[in-house]
Amino acid sequence: MHAFDVLGDPVRRRILELLSGGGHSSGEICAVIQDEFGISQPAVSQHLKVLRDHGFATVRAEGTRRLYAIDPAPLREVDTWLEQFRRFWSQPLDALATEVARGRREARGTAGDQAPRKA
Repeated sequence: MHAFDVLGDPVRRRILELLSGGGHSSGEICAVIQDEFGISQPAVSQHLKVLRDHGFATVRAEGTRRLYAIDPAPLREVDTWLEQFRRFWSQPLDALATEVARGRREARGTAGDQAPRKA
């Protein structure tokens, strides 16, 4: 299975989003995913297994709990592959940032030109 096949599933993407904030137990992940997607605990476990098997997540036992965390290596590979396409969106975003900064400068200049109000 290719990285984009793994990431193509909305449940697995959501699990990775949860894990991006730090590690979570399988129970915590299951509770959120079951609530949001309405799928069974075994189905959530299967998605966790896919993430583990393809290197996107690691798991460690802590007592009776299984704690999941992101393994960034496959995400770096995806990022490397995406690098060839960044030029399609980075220039427009740079232009947007320039326009936003220009608007802020103009707003500060306009605000400074106004006379103070009298009460």
